[in-house]
Order: sequence, then C-alpha cells, then structure tokens
Amino acid sequence: MNHWTLDPPVLASLLVTGALYAVGAARLRRSAGRGRGVTDRQLLSFAGGWIALVLSLHSPIAAVSEFLFSVHMTQHEILMLVAAPLLVLARPLGVFVWALPAAWRGAIGRWTRRPAVAGAWRALTGPLTVWVLHGAALWVWHLPTLFQAAVENDGIHALMHVCFLFSAALFWWALVHGRYGKIGYGVGVLYVFTTGMHSTILGALLTLAPRPWYAIYRSRAASLGVDPLEDQQLGGLLMWVPFGIVFVVIGGVGRSKPRVQDSRPDGGSAPRADRFRSRMRSPGRKSCRASDRG
Repeated sequence: MNHWTLDPPVLASLLVTGALYAVGAARLRRSAGRGRGVTDRQLLSFAGGWIALVLSLHSPIAAVSEFLFSVHMTQHEILMLVAAPLLVLARPLGVFVWALPAAWRGAIGRWTRRPAVAGAWRALTGPLTVWVLHGAALWVWHLPTLFQAAVENDGIHALMHVCFLFSAALFWWALVHGRYGKIGYGVGVLYVFTTGMHSTILGALLTLAPRPWYAIYRSRAASLGVDPLEDQQLGGLLMWVPFGIVFVVIGGVGRSKPRVQDSRPDGGSAPRADRFRSRMRSPGRKSCRASDRG
C-alpha cells in the first residue's frame, strides 16, 4: 500500500490536461508577452492544482484509501479544498482554448457569444445551482450503497471523483470569478456558510455514528489492525473540521470587497470577454490581455 497506483485512463486524462495547458500558455505568452497572456501566478496555480490531483489519485494515498475510510476522506479533501481552488485560480478555460487550432478557437469564440450559452453559464454558476450541486454530490455519494460501489468499482470511483471535483470547482469559480457582488455581502456570506454546512453536518453524522456506515471498511480496516468505528470517526472529523474552518474563513473574510462584474464562461467581465473572443479570431495580434481571464 506504500506504492504509487497507475490508473491508465485517469493518468492519461491528467497528462492530456497538463499538455493542453502548457501548449495554450506558451502560445498566449508568445502572442501577448511574458506575464500578460498568462501570469506567473496562474501558471503556479495550475501546476499546484495539477500536482494535487496526481498526489490524490496516484500516490499511496489512493492505495491506502481503499482500506481506510479516513484516508479516503483525506483524498476527497485534497480534491475539493486544494486541487479545485488552485485550478480555478489558474483560469484555465481560455488557456485550453488557445491550445486548439486557430479555426477551432474562432468557432468557440462565436459559440460563447451566444446569449443561450452565456445564460446557461450564469445559471450553472449561480448561488442556488452551486449550493444544490455541491450538496447533492456530497450527500448522494456518501450513501452506503453508492460509496461502497465506488470503492469496489474503478469506473464508479472515477465518476465519484469527477463529481466532487466538478462541484467543488463550480463553487470556487463562482466565489472567485462570479457575480456575488450583485447579491450583496450578507447573502454572499450566507451562501458560503450554508454550502459549508453540507460537509459539516455530514462529517458530524459520521463522527457521532454509533456504528460504521460502510461494511466494506469493517473488514478492510480490521485487516490493518485499525478499529473500523475509530477510522470512520477520524474520517468524519477530517470532513467536519477542515471543511468548516475553510468555509468560515471564506465567509468572514473573502467577501470583504464587493464585485460588480458579470461572470462569463471565459472567466472575465463582458468587455474583456469580448476582447478575448476577438483575439481568438485574430491569433496573430499581439495584444491579447483579455485572454488571461480564461
């Protein structure tokens, strides 16, 4: 269990994602100049998020998570509290677009200008949608039947991780790049607090449960000499306390400066998004400052 696990489909996805970002970032920097198309901070954020994904999914953490529920919760925290926010801070969407052929970039630019697409993106990153998706991902996947199926089946396990990463990324995207200035500071804090309550309540239930929820971990934890109930209690605390602290800090500090700009699929405000799309149609131009909003 102290070895690295290599899941070929997952590893291939990570390598392709990293390659796309590297190619897109290189093209943007050649076109816009160092620090303008993609900033050093964005590059470091993406690298950190990508490494966090590798550690979560392929390091010994992944192997031990098959036997200990507490380590499995650690894996999920790395996905949602480390990898997801770092990837969001990297603003990767526009960078990925620049890794594609010029004709494709133009087509994507025209597609993202459609009112229906912009409206769908605003709805997807809206407070209520994110709250529901994040809560549903946590509660549904921690049902004993589904959770045990994920532990036993690699495909279901991968789907669970995708759901956790996607819902967490939506939360962080909406919080960092979204339009919460328009709903007011108080509502924004309430949104962050109530979203965090999903993990807090679930973690408390796991910690205070009188018996283990997941039969599969009873035998697997015991095979390592670990009490299954204590293992679950530790996993519940890992979900309860760190998640709660992060969300409380965000709610109390992160919304101190109101936002007034709208949210777009490329992560920028409306004028900058328009400039970004115009650069996709004319990749040879040197001024593409808006693309760093992707």
